[in-house]
Amino acid sequence: MLDNCEFQHFVQRVRVGDQQAASELVRRYEPEIRREVRLRLRDPRLRRDFDSVDICQSVLASFFVRAALGQYELHQPEQLLKLLVTMARHKLVHQVRKQRSQLRDYRRRDSAGQEKLQVVAGGVNPSDAVAGEELLMEFRKRLSPDERLLVDLRDQGLEWAEIAERIGGTAEARRKQLARALDRIWKDLGMDDEEEP
Repeated sequence: MLDNCEFQHFVQRVRVGDQQAASELVRRYEPEIRREVRLRLRDPRLRRDFDSVDICQSVLASFFVRAALGQYELHQPEQLLKLLVTMARHKLVHQVRKQRSQLRDYRRRDSAGQEKLQVVAGGVNPSDAVAGEELLMEFRKRLSPDERLLVDLRDQGLEWAEIAERIGGTAEARRKQLARALDRIWKDLGMDDEEEP
């Protein structure tokens, strides 16, 4: 287990796109995310449409983009685990609601003719890294100048309180400003994502 100083350095490496740090994060936290999803995804009929791998990949994709853009302020490994598990819960609830809102009666379907879920190995591969970079570039492009300033200040390592002191407002208001911007862009890109914690 990393101490708090080592952990903050680790998170900073993830934020700047260090692939080794990203792979390490996936290795450490993917089993916990998937376990949380499996514990909550009890209905086998829903498992035909998505499983813990699907939700886990969505959580990690969202986390890496939002972390790179400075949304999260994490000081301890427990905070990261709590964040990822909470994201997994939200995404699972979102997917179940989406299934129901699309008028799919998952309770009456049988397994005949169902598409098999593609199982993807854990970890970050080169094509995932390129796709992640392209997504991050698209997010940055869609930020307003004020939102981009927040990202730039976070890239410099400033805490939310320091950012608020520099440009006005409160730390919480500035954090929420960036979170709302990322939610807006996520939706604009058709990522069908709900608001993150």
